[in-house]
Amino acid sequence: MRAVIQRVSSASVRIDGIVHGEIQQGFMVLLGVGPHDSQEDSDYLVRKISHLRVFGDENGKMNLDIQQINGGVLSISQFTLYANTKKGNRPSFNLGADPEMGSALYDQFNQTLAATGIPVATGVFGADMQVSLVNDGPVTIIIDTEEK
Repeated sequence: MRAVIQRVSSASVRIDGIVHGEIQQGFMVLLGVGPHDSQEDSDYLVRKISHLRVFGDENGKMNLDIQQINGGVLSISQFTLYANTKKGNRPSFNLGADPEMGSALYDQFNQTLAATGIPVATGVFGADMQVSLVNDGPVTIIIDTEEK
């Protein structure tokens, strides 16, 4: 699995012009699922994201995790994180998981993350979404479970 994690002041997702999910301070997570990913990969990402210390403490140092600042997560499925750009200018997306598997692991990731007590807002798997965010810092972290 691949996750692009952005520290945000706020983030929201609209589908057909209607706000489907939104958060204030926290993380906006773009999540891609590969064909060999498993529940173990999802659990690994949840542990890393829920304990990632990138929020400022009283001295302005990145020392606090999302739970310590009572932050939320906006989780967006993002199959394009597995784009193959080796040939030509039009990416191929055949390196990602099939939609059934991708949807199941995306849902499982969101449920496991929410079970930690972190509020989780989501988009809709496979939908055409418009995502807005205010990147705080900016702080952007990429985690790929193939590199754990």
